[in-house]
Amino acid sequence: MTIAPAVLVVMGVSGCGKTSVAQALVARLGWVFQEGDALHPPANVEKMRSGTPLTDADRWPWLDRVAAWIDARRAAGEGGIITCSALKRAYRDRIIGTRTGVRLVYLYGDRALLAARVAARKHEYMPASLLDSQLATLEPPGANEHPIALDVTPAPEVLADEAIAALAE
Repeated sequence: MTIAPAVLVVMGVSGCGKTSVAQALVARLGWVFQEGDALHPPANVEKMRSGTPLTDADRWPWLDRVAAWIDARRAAGEGGIITCSALKRAYRDRIIGTRTGVRLVYLYGDRALLAARVAARKHEYMPASLLDSQLATLEPPGANEHPIALDVTPAPEVLADEAIAALAE
């Protein structure tokens, strides 16, 4: 099955497996990958490292960098996969808006599962204490955003296969 180049935004709260699913997608599709967290300005990283949730004002410059990466992939006519929490509709409007060829892969799961995953991992600057603030901020994508919504209980490889099947429909 051949999938036309697109840009996939793998989104969700901390612990949902954004990076693992994105890497499984990259392995299958061979598209360019960008870890969205790497685009955060240093001030955001320090704020999160200290356990302080980001504000909308903190997020705008980061989201502009995410949008620029998406625009570069589209301009090059190549597929791309980027991770980004994209917690609010306003954030998704900023990074996707009216851009064609961009799809959300929305990863969601039970809070207990997410908390267990966050507690079991070592993240450079995202403490487990921020999970609840992310869940409180989360506005799940609506049907009009055409997300590929996946429950994160299965393995990342299974989720990647499900996402690719949905893209092919």
